[in-house]
Amino acid sequence: MIESEFIKIVIVAPVYNRKEVTLKCLKSISRLQKDDLEIHTIIVDDGSTDGTADAINEEFPDVEIVVGDGNLFYTGGTNRGIEAALLHDPKYVLAINDDSVFDEDSIKIMIECAETHPRSVIGALLLNWETPHKILQVSPQWKFWLGGMRHWRKQTVWSVPEGPWETELIVGNCVLYPVEAIRNVGLMNEALLPQFGDAEYTPRMRRKGWRLLIEPRARVFCKPNDETTGFRHLSLTRMLRELMSPPTGAYSVRRRIYANLAAAPNRLQGLLALPIFYFRVLLGINSEGRWGDAQPEKPLRDTYAESPLAPKNDPFAAGN
Repeated sequence: MIESEFIKIVIVAPVYNRKEVTLKCLKSISRLQKDDLEIHTIIVDDGSTDGTADAINEEFPDVEIVVGDGNLFYTGGTNRGIEAALLHDPKYVLAINDDSVFDEDSIKIMIECAETHPRSVIGALLLNWETPHKILQVSPQWKFWLGGMRHWRKQTVWSVPEGPWETELIVGNCVLYPVEAIRNVGLMNEALLPQFGDAEYTPRMRRKGWRLLIEPRARVFCKPNDETTGFRHLSLTRMLRELMSPPTGAYSVRRRIYANLAAAPNRLQGLLALPIFYFRVLLGINSEGRWGDAQPEKPLRDTYAESPLAPKNDPFAAGN
């Protein structure tokens, strides 16, 4: 449990031209249960032209705004936010996307989880705000024969473990980082992964001995990802353009290489999984598409009860 003294936490979010989405997020932050917490919010506005910064200043004057030049993307924006957060000397930094809408107790619960389990990075239970009982991008698993990380497609609030469980990667929509962990591993790698820095950040922390936990009682509602055009239906010229695109693109080979190398159990598996991923995409049996939607999934509470990441004698497996 949280002790009587206040715990300082800074929330950081990169934003770009999503004024209404950003304001909805800030409204939910303003309604958070803040007992024993000192919360400060930093928005990194990366050159928005829709009046985002002015609207924030008007409605939420206590929110700090860091101005970007329009070229930060997710990773650079989050890094600039973390750098600004460290100047406030917090105990924790909560890095979020600006489409996060919080249950009022969610951050307090994440802090309690972090305080109970030292040397742990905490992820929230992400829920699709269009279908709020459905899980979104929570606790992906490395699957070599699927070509990389597999995201669950059919999990709900009723299929997850009751207590925190250990995972291989925490998707960056809402992650509570102890400042000690940030100082231990540094910032996200914006040079290699400008748009998907979260793909390598928590795995890097895990390799440094930090435990990655999902706290299912901390619920955060997020906008579902925009659908990408089916790769198989593109022209050959467009396919090649997508493959050779910068690591901000959905099918970028560079993005896949860097993400696989970060998330895989070893570099060899990370490299070998790359052609497997693209081969499956061409065959239409990609776990991220319709084929993946049709595959059976057992509940996550069963998956992680049997997982070597949460052995039966582990207190996390029992939800203690």
